[in-house]
Amino acid sequence: MRYEQGPVVLRDISFHLREGTFYFLTGPSGAGKSSLLSLLYLAQLPTSGRVQLFGRDVAKMPRAQRPALRRKIGVVFQDFRLLDHLSAVENVALPLRVAGNLGPESEAHVRELLAWVGLADHLEARPHELSGGQQQRVAIARAVINRPLLLLADEPTGNVDDVTAARLMYLFEELNKMGTTVVVATHAETLIRRFDHPVLRLDAGTLAVEPPTRARGAA
Repeated sequence: MRYEQGPVVLRDISFHLREGTFYFLTGPSGAGKSSLLSLLYLAQLPTSGRVQLFGRDVAKMPRAQRPALRRKIGVVFQDFRLLDHLSAVENVALPLRVAGNLGPESEAHVRELLAWVGLADHLEARPHELSGGQQQRVAIARAVINRPLLLLADEPTGNVDDVTAARLMYLFEELNKMGTTVVVATHAETLIRRFDHPVLRLDAGTLAVEPPTRARGAA
C-alpha cells in the first residue's frame, strides 16, 4: 500500500483473521498500524494485492455495496470522531439510527452501555463538555453498540486511566466471546502481556504474527 506517489507504507503482508479471534496490532510509530486498519475498514484500497472481508474481495466489489459491508465493522478512532452537536446518548445511538434499528429497547441498551463504561452521569453531555478519556469511552460505546462482526480499535486505551483501560479491554473480550473478531492497535506492551492474545507486529511496513505471550514463554 502506498499513498498516491509516496513511498510504500505496507509491503509483503499476508495474514488471516479467523472468525471470533482477538489480536493485538503493535509496532513503533510510523510502522503502518493506522494504514493497515484503514484497509480493514475500507477507508483505503490496496495499491496491489487483495483484501478479502467476510468472503468478499473489496477491490472487486461495486462501490455501492461497500456501505453495507462497513456496517458489519465497528471502528474506534484515535481522534474519536464524535458529532459535536449530539449528546453522548445520541452519538452512541447513531449507528442504530442509520441502520433503522433504534427503538425503545435499543435506546435502553445505549444508556446501559454508557453506564457500563462509567458515563451514567454524562448521558446528555455534548463532546465539548467531556474530557478526552470520556470522549474515548463514548467512541468505544458507539463502535460496539451494533455488536459488529469485526471490531477495530486504534489506541482505544490511550486517553484513559489503567482501571478504565482494563474495563474497556474486558468489554472487548466479552464481545469477542460472543463472536466478534477484535483487533486492538496499541503501543502498550503491558496491556499485551496482561491480556495475552496473539500479536500482529508491524515494523518498517512488514508484518510478523506472534502467538500469545504465555505460549511464546512455553516454547
